[in-house]
Amino acid sequence: MIAALPTCRHCKAVLPPVQYNMPTPLPCPQCGRASRVLVFPALVQPPPPVPRLTAVTGNGDAGCFYHPAKQATMVCDGCGRFLCALCDVELGSEHLCPPCLEAGRRKRTLTRLETRRVLYDNVAMALAVLPILTCFLFPITSPAAIGMAIWGWRKPGSLLPRTKARFVIAIIIGVLGIGAGIAYWTAIIRS
Repeated sequence: MIAALPTCRHCKAVLPPVQYNMPTPLPCPQCGRASRVLVFPALVQPPPPVPRLTAVTGNGDAGCFYHPAKQATMVCDGCGRFLCALCDVELGSEHLCPPCLEAGRRKRTLTRLETRRVLYDNVAMALAVLPILTCFLFPITSPAAIGMAIWGWRKPGSLLPRTKARFVIAIIIGVLGIGAGIAYWTAIIRS
């Protein structure tokens, strides 16, 4: 998709690239009215070069797994297949083929591709604090809070650095909730 070039607000003439991102307004070449044109730098930059694909010459060159007639330039770090420049997807310091990239995204093994995560520490904390507000859910939510804290302890946490303090607090509140529930039911049975 080609972006539309900026035009003058008054006469609608296309403005030349020499007027883009200048500190002061410049006159329109058509109508002479001054205007300042701010554009995203990628509009005037040339497109990135297309990877150069070379044919396999037969002199011991390896062919791409997906394009056998093209010379391989890289090996996939996920599966070990030979890849041409077109199939090579560089992700940080890794080089992956498209199926390995998709499998890593689907299985959530490539953490750099994650867009959201479940914050198990928040879930455990909510399960621990919820009975304080409702009083009658202690028998259900206190063990659930402890279980969620233990289960989520080693799961990937927030994309931002966090401590395990919420897990610890959820376990403490859960144990106190279980203790309070046992004390309550013991008092009811004895009376």
